[in-house]
Amino acid sequence: MEEALTIETPRPGAAAVSGPAVELSPADIKRIIVGVILAMMLGALDQTIVATALPSIGDDLGDVIHLPWVVTAYLLSGTVATPLYGKLADIVGRRKVVLAAIAIFVLSSIVAALSRTMWLLIFARFLQGAGGGGLIALGQTVIGDVIAPRERGRYMVYFAFVFMTASIAGPVLGGVLSEHLHWSFIFWINLPLGGIAFFISGGILKRLPRHERPHKIDWIGALLMVAASGSLMLSLSWGGDEYPWASPQVIGLLVASLVLWLLFTGRLLTAPEPFVPLAVMFNSVVANATLSNFFIVGCSVALTIYLPIYFQAALHLTASQSGLALMPFVAGSVVGAQLSGRAMTYFTHYKRTPVAGVGISIIATAILAAACPHLTLLPVEILLGIIGVSFGTIFPVTTVSVQNAVQPHQLGTTTATYNFFRSLGGAVLVAALGAILIGGLGVGGEHIGSLEQMVAEAARRGTAVAPVFSMVFAASAVVQAIGYVFLIAMKEVPLRTTRAEGAKR
Repeated sequence: MEEALTIETPRPGAAAVSGPAVELSPADIKRIIVGVILAMMLGALDQTIVATALPSIGDDLGDVIHLPWVVTAYLLSGTVATPLYGKLADIVGRRKVVLAAIAIFVLSSIVAALSRTMWLLIFARFLQGAGGGGLIALGQTVIGDVIAPRERGRYMVYFAFVFMTASIAGPVLGGVLSEHLHWSFIFWINLPLGGIAFFISGGILKRLPRHERPHKIDWIGALLMVAASGSLMLSLSWGGDEYPWASPQVIGLLVASLVLWLLFTGRLLTAPEPFVPLAVMFNSVVANATLSNFFIVGCSVALTIYLPIYFQAALHLTASQSGLALMPFVAGSVVGAQLSGRAMTYFTHYKRTPVAGVGISIIATAILAAACPHLTLLPVEILLGIIGVSFGTIFPVTTVSVQNAVQPHQLGTTTATYNFFRSLGGAVLVAALGAILIGGLGVGGEHIGSLEQMVAEAARRGTAVAPVFSMVFAASAVVQAIGYVFLIAMKEVPLRTTRAEGAKR
């Protein structure tokens, strides 16, 4: 039976917030988790629900050229806003920032639903991403506030479930609503969901422990980080699609991003209160966990993009069959997260589970790469199920390890920075594996359209598609191996058994 949790509430004006004890009952904790899951679902679902509605949106608004920006705008703003949410949560408190993010998300959803021009819709999606992007990191931060690290791993499976649900239900729901009702309903449904999340979070989050401190935001550092990451993501989005990789536009953005990252690094080293504290940036646990996620989780994101294309082009499945074929990979990650998260509760050497899991994933991915041209659907599904379970083992361990390694007042900034670089890893690896795929197909110098159209055109010309995907899977195994090195290097710090303890150094 769960025990009640004792926390502390702040005294107004205190430099480090603390005060009389307040008790969170098991029912309170469950309400917090429900509110967090709803808020996270809002952000995750809108990353996937739009894809299948794009043709209807383009036809209705009379603009198909700029349709990709409906997706890109959301991902761009959502990624770059994440660190800012984390910093604000550490300064003014979780509840205010969570409610502000939900409000921005819901209001921009109304604007999106009412849009009658493509550019207004793109603007609304940019605002929507700015609201939804921080909800995932904020949800993890809130869980970190109320659950001790030793017990926290088993709660991380809920987050994996959110992403699995969004990955599967989002495209289906988007297609059904746009086909049988109107595409605007993919945004209207955010109102009741957002209202429920706002109501639940607004009440129960008042009882959260508070660790905010009267610090100032380093706005120069924040702007440099936003501009650097925004330039990089825009170049990755345009490269090989809007413009060739060697075009002045893409190269210019990459150079600008490099310069801005260098300026951001200089700002971190010289600012009195840097946007991301140096104690966080140079914490070996945080650094290694973040880098391992950049490569391994980023690789998982990229594979969810390219596996459906592989199913259709190499195994000749339909679009709907491809979605079902992805199930072992996506559902397997939830199973892996469940196993790994529960293992953290019972075993002292909690890192052994993901170390074994990712090792198995590298081997399974290498087998897939070598045998890809000769495999039928069943062995592919078995391998993908193994890879999915193995991938899932890393998420709870690295997330909890990062949160366990810092002080409570740094939890928001650290969790958001960790999520930011994980999202950035996904963007980088989607672009990198896409470049390998396009180069192997021999259509990189042409602008045929979407990647699916490029693959279809290459197949029409008689290009053997399966060997090209072998190159993609081989590159995936190499990327995982790089992340594996950082995972092994991550120090296994003993997990705190109560929420209120400071991080062990």
